Amino acid sequence: MNRYILQTESVIKQYRQYDVVITAVNRANLKVEEGEFVAIIGSSGSGKSTFLHICAGLDKADAGSVKIRGEDITKMSADALARFRGNNIGFIFQKHNLIPQFTALENILIPTIMCNKPDGSYDENLRKLCDTLDISDRLHHLPSELSGGQQQRVAIARALINMPQIIFADEPTGNLDRANADEVLHLLLKTKKALGQTLVMVTHDLSIADHADRIFRMDNGNLELQRDYLDVTKKTIDTW
Repeated sequence: MNRYILQTESVIKQYRQYDVVITAVNRANLKVEEGEFVAIIGSSGSGKSTFLHICAGLDKADAGSVKIRGEDITKMSADALARFRGNNIGFIFQKHNLIPQFTALENILIPTIMCNKPDGSYDENLRKLCDTLDISDRLHHLPSELSGGQQQRVAIARALINMPQIIFADEPTGNLDRANADEVLHLLLKTKKALGQTLVMVTHDLSIADHADRIFRMDNGNLELQRDYLDVTKKTIDTW
């Protein structure tokens, strides 16, 4: 029997603009196995980022359920959800969202402080992450003193510091050039393999999506399977 780390059932999210109701996510169903890399593609405004944020507990669905490790996060109180996210979920944003007044190290350690991790409990993981991401010599620099690629590496380290079992990434290479985008993907897959994590990524980059075990397309709020690991031919994905 497959073990699903993420399960969504009939997730709906709607917004009202004046007298018009826009359905951003329309009864989306998704099951992700532990250790999988799932990519979600689609045009701008298709609902993919909204759906990802709901899956990660950053936004609330209007209907449906989201279960992570069997626990329905849609039924949790704000405090319970914050604790659950801190211990189980990592999130990588497109624009880094680093605090400019904090050093790289301080930004990385924010999740440990919010989750009241005991002093020193993260030391070994911190060293491994910084070595893997090649930022050990940049830890005492401010974000403004780092390149775009280095800032994204800091953001990745921040998402991974508590060793979450599932990582959500919203266009993590969207602001990077080709070389840095490829390097970030390599680092994400490397840490994913080393820690046995699950990765769910929204991306416009089809060359990155092609590394995923399964690819889903979001179109007008509807989520459909585009390619899975049984499709050995890996047919070319139509562009939108």
